[in-house]
Amino acid sequence: MAGRASLCSTLITQNSISKDESSVPSSRHFRSQEPKSKDGITADPISIDPNLTQADQLVLEYLLHNAASSDPSSKKHNQRKHADHRGAEEELLEKLKGMNDENSQDFEPTVFCTWDLKDLPVRPAILRTLLNSYIQWASHVARRPTDVVFITHLALYFTTSLPSALYLFFYRFTWLHGVSHAVMSAYYFGTYTLMRHNHIHNNGILSKSWWMLDTLFPYVLDPLMGHTWNSYYYHHVKHHHVEGNGPGDLSTTLRLQRDEISSLLYYVGRFMFFIWLDLPLYFIRTGKYSHALRAAFWEFSSYMFMLLATQYSPKASAFVLLVPFSLIRLGLMIGNFGQHAFVDEVEPDSDYRSSITIIDVPSNRFCFNDGYHTAHHINPLRHWRDQPLSFIKSQDAYVRGRALVFRNIDYLEITYRLMRKDYEHLARCLVPISDEQKSMGQEEREGMLRRKTRRFSEDEIGRKFGQ
Repeated sequence: MAGRASLCSTLITQNSISKDESSVPSSRHFRSQEPKSKDGITADPISIDPNLTQADQLVLEYLLHNAASSDPSSKKHNQRKHADHRGAEEELLEKLKGMNDENSQDFEPTVFCTWDLKDLPVRPAILRTLLNSYIQWASHVARRPTDVVFITHLALYFTTSLPSALYLFFYRFTWLHGVSHAVMSAYYFGTYTLMRHNHIHNNGILSKSWWMLDTLFPYVLDPLMGHTWNSYYYHHVKHHHVEGNGPGDLSTTLRLQRDEISSLLYYVGRFMFFIWLDLPLYFIRTGKYSHALRAAFWEFSSYMFMLLATQYSPKASAFVLLVPFSLIRLGLMIGNFGQHAFVDEVEPDSDYRSSITIIDVPSNRFCFNDGYHTAHHINPLRHWRDQPLSFIKSQDAYVRGRALVFRNIDYLEITYRLMRKDYEHLARCLVPISDEQKSMGQEEREGMLRRKTRRFSEDEIGRKFGQ
C-alpha cells in the first residue's frame, strides 16, 4: 500500500496528455489488420472499437491476430506460429497484471467510466493537481486502489439523483423535471447496477473505515435506481449462482425457444409479476427458510415504501420510483436472457457452454467488465478488473469448453438480434477461438448458433442434468 499515493500522484502527468503507442508495448507483437478469411466473416468491417477499455483492446487484438494467423488445416503452419503466440501471450499477461498492480509502472486506476486517465484532456496544471489529490484520497476510500470509479459514481448519485428526487417530492414537481429525472436514472441504471453487482458479491466496495456508508448507501440509492431492497442479492447470489441456469433456476432459459418473441415475453412477464412469490417459494423448496423470510420481507417492504410514496406524491413517485422500478426489471431480464441465450445442446450444464463472453463498450467500459460472464460464473468472487487477465490465462479451458466469444455487441442487442432471427449478424460478431470455430464458414457459424437457442424438452433436461 505504501506505493499507492506516490504512484497515483504521477499517473496524470505520465498518461493523460495523449495516447502513446509505447504505453501499450505488448500489443506490438500482435497488433494487426482485421483478419481476412475466405468466408468473409472476419473480413467483415466490424472493426475494433476505439472506445474499448485498454485491457479489452489488447485482448481483442490478441484474439483476432490468432484467428487471422492460424490455419486449422495446416498443422505445420500452426506449429511455426505457436512460439510467437506464446511469446505474445506472456507479454500480454504481464501487461494486464501490471495494469492492476499499484506498484507497476503500467498501473492505472479506473476513475471514470467514460475516459481512461491517459485520454483525459486535463491541460491546466491546477486541474491535474486537483485530480491527483482526488485519486489519492479516493483510492484509500475504495476497497481496492483500482476502484476509484466507485467513489466517483457514489458522489455522482448523491449529488444528482438524491437531490433531484427530494426536490420533486418535497418542494415542487414539474413534468419537465420529472421526465428529465427518469431519463437521468435510466442513464445511470447499467453502471449503478453493476456497481451493486460487485457490492453484493464481495460484501461491499469500500474500505473498512467506511463500513457505515458501504452498508447504508444501497438503502438510499437502490429505490432511486429501480431496485427493491436486497432482492438483487437474494435472487442473484443466493439463487441464480447456485442454480447456474440449470432446471431449478427461476430465470433459466433451458425450457424456452430463445429466438421467439413469445418466449421472451413469458420470461420477462414471469419475473415482473411473480418473482415476489417465486423466489420465497424456491427458498422454501430448497430448505432455506430464513432466505425465504428475508427475501419476502425486503420485497414487500419495498412495495410498501413505494405505496406510501405514491400516496404522498403520485406524480413524483411515478418518475422517481415506479418508472425506474419497471425499467430496471425489464432491462435485467432482457439482459439475462441474452447472457444465457446460447446453451450448448451437448453439455448445457457447463459454465463454458451455457453463458458467453462479450468484448464491447457498454458491458465492459460502463458496466465493469460484465461482458466476461462466463468467467464470472466460473468464479463469482473474482474482481472485475481481473476478468480480462483471467480470460487470457484460461483461454485453453475456454477452447476445450467450446466457449463462445462475441465482440461489438451487448446482451440487449443479442436478445434483439435473436428476436429478429438475425443469425448472420450474430455470426459476424463471433470471435473464433478454437480450430473448430475458425474452420467454419459463415453459414456453418449461423447454424451452430441457431442450434444453441433450441428449447430443451423435459426428457432432455432429465437426461442431461440427471433428474
